[in-house]
Amino acid sequence: MIAQTANSTASEFPQINPDICIVNYYTNSEKLGLHQDKDESESSLTKGLPFISISIGDTAEFMFGDTRDKDQATKINLESGDVLILGGESRLLFHGVSHVKTNTAPSWLKEEMGIRPGRINLTFRQY
Repeated sequence: MIAQTANSTASEFPQINPDICIVNYYTNSEKLGLHQDKDESESSLTKGLPFISISIGDTAEFMFGDTRDKDQATKINLESGDVLILGGESRLLFHGVSHVKTNTAPSWLKEEMGIRPGRINLTFRQY
């Protein structure tokens, strides 16, 4: 439901019915190199169906670009609660996490939810 709501606000991308959710947990010392997400069906990739990423916890420096060269990649901060959608022409951009910023999660996540330090990323896709 969250992914479909986010997708519906991004009207420039085709709408999806997510049937896959990948959960990644990053400690504050972990990263994920530049890569492409292209394990979905050929039909899904050809149509440029988006994937929807939701960040929870500590802020991550997210990088993306046309190549695997991290020095040429654009870098942005993804904070807790941010939603990122890559679809259409941007669907096969290389992307990754260069680092997680320590102690940047909202305090209520730790205090009320008991979430430990780090970052959780939920990625929704349609196979």
